[in-house]
Amino acid sequence: MTIVPITSPDLDAAEVSWFAALCSDDYEFLGVPEGRLRSSWAHCSSIVKEAEAQGFRNILCPSSYQVGQDTLSFVAGCAPITDKINMLAAVRCGEMQPIMLARTIATLDHMLEGRLTVNIISSDFPGEKADSEFRYQRSREVVEILKQAWTQDKIDYQGEVYNFSDMWVDPAVPYQTGGPLLYFGGYSPAALELCGQHCDVYLMWPEPKEQLAERMKAVHAVAERYDRTLDYGLRVHCIVRDTEAEAREWAQHIVSKLDDEQGTAIRERALDSGSLGVSHQAKNRELADMEGFVEPHLWTGVGRARSGCGAALVGSTDQVLSKLEEYQKMGIRAFILSGYPHLDECRHFGEKVMPHLKTCSLPEAYGRVPASAPATPLAAGIRR
Repeated sequence: MTIVPITSPDLDAAEVSWFAALCSDDYEFLGVPEGRLRSSWAHCSSIVKEAEAQGFRNILCPSSYQVGQDTLSFVAGCAPITDKINMLAAVRCGEMQPIMLARTIATLDHMLEGRLTVNIISSDFPGEKADSEFRYQRSREVVEILKQAWTQDKIDYQGEVYNFSDMWVDPAVPYQTGGPLLYFGGYSPAALELCGQHCDVYLMWPEPKEQLAERMKAVHAVAERYDRTLDYGLRVHCIVRDTEAEAREWAQHIVSKLDDEQGTAIRERALDSGSLGVSHQAKNRELADMEGFVEPHLWTGVGRARSGCGAALVGSTDQVLSKLEEYQKMGIRAFILSGYPHLDECRHFGEKVMPHLKTCSLPEAYGRVPASAPATPLAAGIRR
């Protein structure tokens, strides 16, 4: 099938991001914990600093109830130790009262001087098993209240989950006009509706290119109904070496001590283990060849020991670059990458691939300006 770019034609650079392994997800051998790689402020902040040094433009700071560190506290701590890289903070909608969340995000955005981006997460809470429609409705209401709190002096909102009547507030004005860019991932119709109406970057997990294109077209159709344009992102692991043989050798190295029972336990402990997106990652593993490749240079072995993003780009510098260029031709403009161990692979990718990529910061590409500058709420710099 022909894959047609459906995002903004004026943006020829990519936002290339790395991953801060906050959720005890850093290994040399998948499924085998090591003290030197445990989730800690020292280790994870060193990943952030290395990513900035290597020229990555953003870094995803994930969230988990079971393991790791608090995401927003970590992001706040990174403000004074970085000055260029953006921070993509994962926010689970509903775990914090929305108006207070608006203030927290606005405060972080000022601390980072506009370098904050937000990954909107819709998930169950511990002890909760909510219907998918309800979870996305809750997230929709949180996002709509955030936008009111950032731009208005009164909150007036009547929803299924939250109700605020004529509530006076001092607006929680972020550094960026209208607030940080909202990144979002989800496959259900309710998820696509929320993203198409309110979010800025639609994130996908790795699948064969034809399936990625279908997902992009589906959410694009929703965005069109709201007269909006989205950008598209891919969250994927990477193993890049001088030769394909060396890259494949490292892929086998990181799974060489993996016990399948331990891998299953790691996958099932995640709150999103039963999600539609995770089921598609599992299907990729079933369709892969004997070496775990579901298409050239897309290796599904990583998914044996983690929930969520379950595949890696594996190859030489030229092969990985070619793969990224294929994704860009499809219209993908944001890449959130990672590798095991995260610090070492950050250096490998930074040294071998980053010099050949034209990169950008999406908030800058969107024309965000300080909130103190003359501008109307949700100014024209935000794609609608």
